[in-house]
Amino acid sequence: MKFYGREKQKGQLHHMFQSDSKMTALIYGRRRIGKSELIKQCLREVKIKSIYYECKQTTELNNTESLSEIVSDTYGYPKLAFSGLEELLKFLFELSQKEKLIVVLDEYPYLRESVKGLDSILQSCIDQYRDECMLKLIVCGSYVDTMKNLLSEQNPLYGRVDLCIDLKPMDYYESALFYPEFSDEDKVRLYSVFGGVPYYNRLIDAGMSVRENLLELIASPGARLENEVSMYLNTEISKMTNANEVFEALAKGFSKYKDIYDQSHVSSAPTLADVLDKLIRMDVVKKEAPINDPSNKRKAGYYISDNLSLFYYKYIFRNASRMSVMNAEIFFDKYIKEDFETKHVPHIFEDICRQYLIRMNRMCRLMEPFESIGKYYYDDPVNRKNGEFVIVTKDDKGYIFYEAKFRKDPVTDAVIEQEIAQVRRAGLSVYQYGFISRSGFQCQKRQDLILIDLKDLYA
Repeated sequence: MKFYGREKQKGQLHHMFQSDSKMTALIYGRRRIGKSELIKQCLREVKIKSIYYECKQTTELNNTESLSEIVSDTYGYPKLAFSGLEELLKFLFELSQKEKLIVVLDEYPYLRESVKGLDSILQSCIDQYRDECMLKLIVCGSYVDTMKNLLSEQNPLYGRVDLCIDLKPMDYYESALFYPEFSDEDKVRLYSVFGGVPYYNRLIDAGMSVRENLLELIASPGARLENEVSMYLNTEISKMTNANEVFEALAKGFSKYKDIYDQSHVSSAPTLADVLDKLIRMDVVKKEAPINDPSNKRKAGYYISDNLSLFYYKYIFRNASRMSVMNAEIFFDKYIKEDFETKHVPHIFEDICRQYLIRMNRMCRLMEPFESIGKYYYDDPVNRKNGEFVIVTKDDKGYIFYEAKFRKDPVTDAVIEQEIAQVRRAGLSVYQYGFISRSGFQCQKRQDLILIDLKDLYA
């Protein structure tokens, strides 16, 4: 199976492996994000002896015996016996005094549950063999809160971690590497559902259309990912009723705290705050403040950042009863098809365009590198309303406004002038206007315009 993307993280791990000193790495991120595959790929690419152990939700004795078997197989030793995990860990540290050794403890929180004081045991080993071994220890886990706690000042491992990788979903560009056979338009559609989670993207079948993939994987009874979102949330959240209420409100487009509270029927404001905070830490919800007023909490909005969760709560969760009794094709056409194409995909396309601009900015391919990108909040006292421009960048010269158009028709001069007039009415002062179009342009080129075709995003 070919490995895609994660070049930065691979470089970090290879740099760690090449060091002659002892080093400890902490790798965490949500389930399905590709932590284990990243580590395994890096292990395949180096000629250093390694021990990879996936911790189990069993007793300390069972984990010790299982890890001992791997050590025996790796070194060709007869069956080893240890009184407990501490003794085994010290043995591994001592083995690395003679040659480099990579030890991976995957799903570390499981092991932590079964071994009392495991963080302290590791800390003791790290300190004891600090200058005497060449062990490369990788501690990996999916329970983000537990893993982040290892970095806190109160934890025994504080100050002992040399490399920390918080693995996030891939961006639209790396995600598209999983399905190169599709058109650029369909790459946008696929990303709008499966996002940047490698596990989901590996399930996409190049021999099927986007529609067929959606039916096969998420939008029909018994689909491969039908229960994926709820299962993932259940592993991290104790009261799913509150989470479901919040997700439904967010999926309907309510983003301000007060509106979410009014719509979600959550029991209290503190409960809502706790739920939102938990979902943010899980990387399935994000909080965004406007680029022109970042400290204003009242203007900040909450949004579902995981595309599969957004699709699920927008189309599947609320229609689960209908889907269970209807023909899958008819269900898709009645409850998903039109909204998906005219609202959902164009909405995610805006996020893709932000990612594209950030990517170009990091690669120094923009005329003026920007220092921030986000929504621009404005008040319209004449019409007694307020609003947001979704994509605005700020650099040393000022603001640049961008408009993302996922339409069948090319962007014309009339469309451009209409958007510019709206920007001016809102009082946003910009020195350039950018347009990113699915279907190209039929307009005059001007100095104050930046015109970007869909194909440029995947070049």
